[in-house]
Amino acid sequence: MAVGNAELFSVGPDEIVVTATSAPGDTVVVAVGPHEVTSTGPRHHLRVTGLTPGTEYPLTVAGAAVHAALPATVTTLPLPPGRRLATVTTANDVHFGERECGHLGPPHEDIGPFFASPPGAPPYFETMNAAVIAEMQACAPDAVVVKGDLTDHGTDEEFAAFLAAYGGFGERLAFVRGNHDAITDPTLAIEGAPYAIDVAGCILAVLDTVEPGRAGGRLTADQVQWLDDLAAATPDPILVFGHHHVWPTDSPTRPDDYFGIRPADSEALVAVVARRENIAGYFAGHTHGNRVWCEPARGVPFAEVGTTKDYPGAWAEYRIHEGGYTQIVRRVAAPAAFDWAEETSVQYLGCYRELARGTLAERCFTRVH
Repeated sequence: MAVGNAELFSVGPDEIVVTATSAPGDTVVVAVGPHEVTSTGPRHHLRVTGLTPGTEYPLTVAGAAVHAALPATVTTLPLPPGRRLATVTTANDVHFGERECGHLGPPHEDIGPFFASPPGAPPYFETMNAAVIAEMQACAPDAVVVKGDLTDHGTDEEFAAFLAAYGGFGERLAFVRGNHDAITDPTLAIEGAPYAIDVAGCILAVLDTVEPGRAGGRLTADQVQWLDDLAAATPDPILVFGHHHVWPTDSPTRPDDYFGIRPADSEALVAVVARRENIAGYFAGHTHGNRVWCEPARGVPFAEVGTTKDYPGAWAEYRIHEGGYTQIVRRVAAPAAFDWAEETSVQYLGCYRELARGTLAERCFTRVH
């Protein structure tokens, strides 16, 4: 039996998730210590629960060899201190209206391959977002933050489609624009950002990082001051959300055309995070990959979460405790969405799976306040 694309994709304090493919009808068994879960192909989304936090287990997937994305052991995340108070879920780069994926930018930068839904099939952005929304609903989140690139071309029709799909979360839904949303109308989906949302155990601070007309972003001085004032006014932990990722302030290069938040604006944001000890993380999208950079002074994570609309069909769950939080990046499980994610994992001359996936430690981690 051949098992393909086996990945240890998610780990939490009490669970792990392995994904893989096989021939139809083939059985795959995942063993985590004494715990076993079985599924039948062609697609496998195996979730092993009931594990002990902060514990190392041997990991085996029948028919799959050990490799970088499928280690021989797995260590569950430590449980943050105190009671669990809230659950927050996020998505980004949902791209309502997109008809073909695999494009990097101007034609001379496009290397392919490209993917589109077959004639007569639902648009893939509908399939992927519907599946992620259903999985989020199963978590009963206290808040849902969609952090940019809600649309592909920033049209009113695409924005209406986004609202129709995610509107089922009601008052729990928060969102902010990305660069794609400002292509047609530079005021689309601004929604009053920056703004704050109170949930049990923390405050969610939502920033607008868009600079209309650029793929890269910026963070205005008034938003930096707003965040500084917010952190000064409360002892509560603050989790910050925006579309663009930060420029690493310890980077040896300082490009004027940086793809994320401009270097000077990034330095201003990082300085506030370093100074305000209750700011516990910054979470972005935009790059379509899972990555983390930690600011040097306090080690606060500046995390990027992969895209929802193609491989890996990502969304993130944040478990808020009295003394910290856990980030778990999930991979969509519904059959049609899983299949689309697999198909699109070979974008960019076959490099996309590895580039988008990132490391397990960048997808899943616990932060103690």
